[in-house]
Amino acid sequence: MAVEQANRMPVLYLSHGAPPLADDPLWPGQLAAWSAGLPKPTAVLMISAHWEDAPVALGATETIPLVYDFWGFPQHYYNVRYPAPGAPELAGKVRKLLRGPGIPVQDAPDRGLDHGAYVPLVEMYPDADVPVLQMSLPTLDPRALMALGRKLAPLRDDGVLIIGSGFFTHNLRALSDDGSVHPVMADFDAWGREALATADVDALLDFAHKAPAAQLAHPRTEHFAPLFVALGAGETDLATQRPVIDGFWRGLAKRSIQLG
Repeated sequence: MAVEQANRMPVLYLSHGAPPLADDPLWPGQLAAWSAGLPKPTAVLMISAHWEDAPVALGATETIPLVYDFWGFPQHYYNVRYPAPGAPELAGKVRKLLRGPGIPVQDAPDRGLDHGAYVPLVEMYPDADVPVLQMSLPTLDPRALMALGRKLAPLRDDGVLIIGSGFFTHNLRALSDDGSVHPVMADFDAWGREALATADVDALLDFAHKAPAAQLAHPRTEHFAPLFVALGAGETDLATQRPVIDGFWRGLAKRSIQLG
């Protein structure tokens, strides 16, 4: 058992940013330094805010074009390529862990990595040499997502890096060109920092009622939802989870954490 624990991969929740993240003077380096301090994963299982589909769907298991799921950006953002290897073996393991009576898992072989997946991975694993599998969010219910994460936890002992990719606050009306931060974003981030630091899972699960101005920080909750998959997969390490990236990007909280 001690050997398994020693080799167990951590679990991440990260704020992924929009495509212009690549031009930020600070954030790409933070992501690169983070991945450099991690063991090299055998594969990445990515759960992005930008793919909601039920029942659980598994994306392409071979290298196919990216999904440029954004509009109105300069052309060079659509020229980005990230030809990471597919992860068919990981897909098979995920199916075995999740499938059960009345719990189907569907395949979406034509679904490439969306920007919630590849934007951070370009910075973390720029050589695109780690196999990547993307999995859909089948619900936005925090408790159901945490239960889903628990089922995925054994993958950590196989060297799989489980990443929930969202944004710690996500209200596009709060975006600022000058870097100013709306008090609602700051208050929600401070509340979340404290809830995570004290491992107050009950408060996090009920964030819609417990967090200050939760509906303004997250008019829809898909960018907070991947956190709960990460909390489930990293549940045994809740007491030692730690913030890795904090602060704000164009007014939105980019808080990102590591469990394990």
